[in-house]
Amino acid sequence: MKLQGIRVVDLSLFLPGPHLTMMMADHGAEVIKVEPPAGEPSRNIGLRKNGEAVWFRNTHRGKKSLCLNLKDEGQREQLLSLIDTADVFVEGFRPGAMARLGLDYATLSARNPGLVYCSISAFGQTGPKRLKPAHDLSIQADSGTVFLNEGSNGEPCSPAMPVADMAASLMALSGILMALLRRAETGKGDYLDISMQDSLVAWLPNALGPVFAEDRSPEVKNERSWGGNAMYRVYRTADGRYLTLGGSEVKFAENLFAKLGRPELAEICRRSPGEQGEAIAYLEQEFSRRTLADWSRWFEGLDVCWSPVRLLHEALAEEHLQARQMVFEDVQGNRHLGVPIKFMDEPAQVNTRLPKLGEHNPSLVNASQEV
Repeated sequence: MKLQGIRVVDLSLFLPGPHLTMMMADHGAEVIKVEPPAGEPSRNIGLRKNGEAVWFRNTHRGKKSLCLNLKDEGQREQLLSLIDTADVFVEGFRPGAMARLGLDYATLSARNPGLVYCSISAFGQTGPKRLKPAHDLSIQADSGTVFLNEGSNGEPCSPAMPVADMAASLMALSGILMALLRRAETGKGDYLDISMQDSLVAWLPNALGPVFAEDRSPEVKNERSWGGNAMYRVYRTADGRYLTLGGSEVKFAENLFAKLGRPELAEICRRSPGEQGEAIAYLEQEFSRRTLADWSRWFEGLDVCWSPVRLLHEALAEEHLQARQMVFEDVQGNRHLGVPIKFMDEPAQVNTRLPKLGEHNPSLVNASQEV
């Protein structure tokens, strides 16, 4: 596997850091999760199956657990000895916390010059908001993406996905791998300052036309991506379900309206978003005449970007995701998310075993003391 031989020490909690280190574990890295005496919080958040939280199962598989009280000088020394043998160190605390514990980059890199040190925080290590506490919702609100998540009543809705968390996870993974690649040439590690807000804002290129071109906020319901385009929006069906049209290219509009017997409406889809009301009104009325199952049959073979709005359990049971091994079941009947990074050579080998809290203290502490 691609990351075999890489040792990762992970102090992060909740989602961004644990998710990125799980991806590293899936591809062969040895990931040592350092847990506080109370344990990783996600061990006890949300629904459980076979004794473990689903959230924890899908962020901590294949890791080792080292339980330490970092306020205890002796246990902190044990951690320092372990980090001396590590390739990567990940932490997700507020800026300054690691320095107070003597676990800052300057201290650790002096002991281990090849260490790749990754800090993940809400707003980054610099700037006026650096010490402000926040989780995903607050970061999305602060960054303008809750504003973009406008409901039919014109008011902002709570976002369905923790995209600030997940964007930070992927940016951190990318940065760590870049640093490891450079270290192979220089022998020197590096420090990564990953801000969840920075990571989220970096995902906004398609939303920034009004902001960067005209110095204004978008009118959400009239924009191309959020309802202003007839061929890129959500429609209700006769049975109270929904479908989406998700391709605004005019060729798809021509194919759709030709089959509907209204080819002239395709021309309306050449207009700017927010000026396609006639086509939208027609499609709203037309889609409301049949059930989602009827429309699914109607769309078969038609070259149009469309999809049913599936319930989440429907989506994860869908045949294509099973074929892609993005959902699989272990021998105990626990379902897991699969690996999205698929190599032809040296593919990931998922280890679904979960560590008990502090399970690896004896082996890891003894080994660090011997070193």
